[in-house]
Amino acid sequence: MTQYMDFEKPLAEIEGKAEELRALARANEEADLTDEAAALDAKAAQLLIDLYKDLTPWRKCQVARHPERPHCRDYIDALFTEYTPLAGDRNFADDLAVMGGLARFNDQPVMVIGHEKGSNTKARIAHNFGMARPEGYRKAIRLMEMAGRFGLPVVTLVDTAGAYPGKGAEERGQSEAIARSTEMCLKIGVPLISIIIGEGGSGGAVAFATANRVAMLEHSVYSVISPEGCASILWKDAEKMREAAEALRLTAQNLKELAVVDKIIPEPLGGAHRNAEAAFEAVRGALADMLTELDGKDAAALIKDRRQKFLDIGSKGLAA
Repeated sequence: MTQYMDFEKPLAEIEGKAEELRALARANEEADLTDEAAALDAKAAQLLIDLYKDLTPWRKCQVARHPERPHCRDYIDALFTEYTPLAGDRNFADDLAVMGGLARFNDQPVMVIGHEKGSNTKARIAHNFGMARPEGYRKAIRLMEMAGRFGLPVVTLVDTAGAYPGKGAEERGQSEAIARSTEMCLKIGVPLISIIIGEGGSGGAVAFATANRVAMLEHSVYSVISPEGCASILWKDAEKMREAAEALRLTAQNLKELAVVDKIIPEPLGGAHRNAEAAFEAVRGALADMLTELDGKDAAALIKDRRQKFLDIGSKGLAA
């Protein structure tokens, strides 16, 4: 059953009525309600187009956070073969908010790493809603080092509201772990590709997304802080999150203009949660293109390319 967002309430009503008519028709074979249901389906389809043709930044935040949106594990299952998970940071623990391991993409060996939010209440608690602790970033560092040693491209799938801000995480060196993960991204001599599949929040996302190529799904968001957090700081009122979302320029379209991201991956109408298979195929095509683009570059060229990309961020938008 589809979970509707606030702005989709009119759509929920129409699709609900269409389903009621079909249920009546199934219960009473003599009732011919096909035309009425089809008319409602057509009206719902047009409304869906109208709702999604020009989403506001806040509505994009809602889509990016949709509980049925495909998560890291879903993309790994759909896009990669022979996935072998690797666990632990060899120091403290295994952080389930970060998953990663060896895999093949189109038969090419790669290292895939990502934030996993979980798809139900139990899983979300186990994965800490995708908010990594220091050991999660240290696990990612270990996997990136391994990829560099064996010459494997690294693919990161970013979907986190930010690094976990708890007392224990801070005591174990959260900032240092994020900084070292970002440093590792900058210095490994293999292709590094990052895809924002949902939320990209703060340093917790940057620690995985300091890549040669950064792509965003059409309705994903990427920002230094959440709209609610920004509103609480600037206006002392979290309810001003809509204004904050506008000011943060956190959409894929905004960030492409600023050269923060290189590619926008189109989503199926209504968001990735409405047609996960179409979203997977769009990501597959974009990832294949980016890997091909970086193929054949030596370590020095890859590192130079990556560092220059981040030195240039914002220059295009600022010049405009």
